[in-house]
Amino acid sequence: MHGWDMNLAQAKEMQLSLARKIVTNNEGINPHLVAGVDISSPDSQGIARGAVVVLSYPEFGVVEAKTAEGKIAFPYIPGLLSFREAPLILAACEKLCHTPDLVLVDGQGIAHPRRLGLASHLGLFLNVPTIGCAKSILCGRHEPVGEEVGCRAELIDNGEIIGAALRTKIGTKLIYVSVGHKIDLASALYWVMKCCRGYRLPEPTRLAHLAAGGNLVFEPSYQGKLFS
Repeated sequence: MHGWDMNLAQAKEMQLSLARKIVTNNEGINPHLVAGVDISSPDSQGIARGAVVVLSYPEFGVVEAKTAEGKIAFPYIPGLLSFREAPLILAACEKLCHTPDLVLVDGQGIAHPRRLGLASHLGLFLNVPTIGCAKSILCGRHEPVGEEVGCRAELIDNGEIIGAALRTKIGTKLIYVSVGHKIDLASALYWVMKCCRGYRLPEPTRLAHLAAGGNLVFEPSYQGKLFS
């Protein structure tokens, strides 16, 4: 779709251009394979690890787990993290033997100043429905959220609904769900809740976080079994 070697102004212009291609309606998702993606922080040498974990749904058995390591070239700039993180995540996804029906991303979707966070950017490259499941707000405000699991409040930026703050576990911080690509917000919230298994983070991104940190070892001969 495009290369990754660009300056800050070019990156922002690319986001504005790609944001116009994002599909924010539901295409009738009925997933059998759900993936989560994440990336580790760079080590002292600037090397990071991108990870993708594919789970069967609704069993949540691990079907596949792939990683890709490389040096991070793009600087850490809020709002431009996809240019820093997407190349390694896409490199991991290229190793997959199975194509997921839905991808949950540890990052923003359209809940982004230029409406193109990591989940949206990846959705365009992968051409599959993606959901942003971020741990913090990049832009927008919301009303207080109830303490019960499933409570949510619309995330609004300049009068536009860009996502929702969602309670996935009692006594923990909220997560921030937004449309990535090829899905609507109601469906995104539905599938995030369906993928939660007692933790703050939905199971696909929780396991991807472990894989990116080198804390998830998956042996294909033990289909559906985790060693962590």
